[in-house]
Amino acid sequence: MNILCDREPLLQAVSNVSRAVSAKSTLQALEGIYLKASDSQLELTGYDLELGISTTVPATVRESGEIILNARLLLEMLRKLPSEQITLTCDEKLLTVIQGGMTEYTILGTPGEDFPELPSIGEGSSFQIGQSLLKSMINQTIFAVATTDSKPVHTGSLFDLKEGVLTMVSVDGYRMALRKEKVNCADDYSFIVPGKTLSEASKLLQEEETPVELYISRKHILLQIGPYRVISRLLEGEFLDYQAAIPQSSTTTVRVNTRNLINSIERTSLLISDRLKSPLRVQFQEDAIKLSCSTAMGKVNDQLPSSQTGPAVEMGFNNKYLLDALRACESDEAKLEISGPLSPMKVVPLEGDSYLFLVLPVRLKAE
Repeated sequence: MNILCDREPLLQAVSNVSRAVSAKSTLQALEGIYLKASDSQLELTGYDLELGISTTVPATVRESGEIILNARLLLEMLRKLPSEQITLTCDEKLLTVIQGGMTEYTILGTPGEDFPELPSIGEGSSFQIGQSLLKSMINQTIFAVATTDSKPVHTGSLFDLKEGVLTMVSVDGYRMALRKEKVNCADDYSFIVPGKTLSEASKLLQEEETPVELYISRKHILLQIGPYRVISRLLEGEFLDYQAAIPQSSTTTVRVNTRNLINSIERTSLLISDRLKSPLRVQFQEDAIKLSCSTAMGKVNDQLPSSQTGPAVEMGFNNKYLLDALRACESDEAKLEISGPLSPMKVVPLEGDSYLFLVLPVRLKAE
């Protein structure tokens, strides 16, 4: 293999493809990026047997070929090389020379045929959605994906397509995040995408209207994001019946400025740490929300104005879970719907039903 290409697009491609590379693996090939040069382009692929990312960059291919190079090392070399053009050559003994300006690295590669084959998407369904819209939907729900494997199916987000509406749902046992949007898709089906896949896809998605194509088969999903192909296995199992988990009525409704409430929670949470855990005591009153917290370090009280209908109620919350839900609102004001001190609190928009966050309260000890 012998190629010449520009450093910047190659560096960006290696950086993005590296997201799908195993940091540590018993298989050396999985710690590397598969490079294949042919037809005036260089194809790059990273794959950890669960998530794969591939792309191509333009290159002057003097001699075609394939090789696997250690991802971490290749990325650092490209970052450090001083010139704007890179030559990459490797011989039959897999000795690879990467040269830019007066700097030259020689490393040993792994044979290209050792790289595992990416799964192929067979018969299935597909639909399109704008990049910025999908990015927003992921960012508004990913915080509630479970991080423990006690129920592996909840370590991903449910994509539920019904009558041209896509609903994305994440749950972790303490909270739920739901986001819905109209999409151009006639089929009704649902599938569960791992949280890691969505997190990495979100980094590739741009704030633009260019569509992403999603192809779904029985066991895999492929996202075509501009020049990048992201392929991932789907999670199997019974996802929570999210409709049944949402309280249908509320006794108290509070309208609040989200930024002001976030600031107040952050101020009140200063005394809470991993070592000094304590719930946030929140009192919803007619025209104000009062927050307080006491730990071994001391006490803090704060309050902010709000408008409320329904009886006053006092609840306890995990400060982090409450903050995550409010930060995901992406609107200046939100509505809090409460049906009792021990029932889940709903955070919804003032108008419409584009998002819904459910936060479970914690039981408060009597003061």
